[in-house]
Amino acid sequence: MNAIRQAKTAYGPGASSIKTPRGAEYEALARVTMRLKNAQERGPEGFAELVGALHDNRRLWTILASDVADHNNPLPPQLRARIVYLAEFTQLHSHAVLNRTANADPLIEINSTVMSGLRNRGAVS
Repeated sequence: MNAIRQAKTAYGPGASSIKTPRGAEYEALARVTMRLKNAQERGPEGFAELVGALHDNRRLWTILASDVADHNNPLPPQLRARIVYLAEFTQLHSHAVLNRTANADPLIEINSTVMSGLRNRGAVS
């Protein structure tokens, strides 16, 4: 195999990209946020889809909260506390959405705001 073909194989469209932890967090938030939006836009017909998206969003926020609870986490304590608070809010508000006493807009807004912060604080790749 010649050098050009090797380069195309290694760096071409089929090659896997290297993701930073920030990039992986951004991508996970983006996927679940899009699912929340799409399900909510479908209204009552999208409720089953919304339930699945809410479950995955709660799992994601549980992972984020667990990560910042680790005493070795390098984020500033104040930011870590905010992330834990957002995880708690996400759990409570998701419960209200599942009970059909609230909509997913605040969850979508939180995720979008965090995604913006991830994008603005450094390269998301």
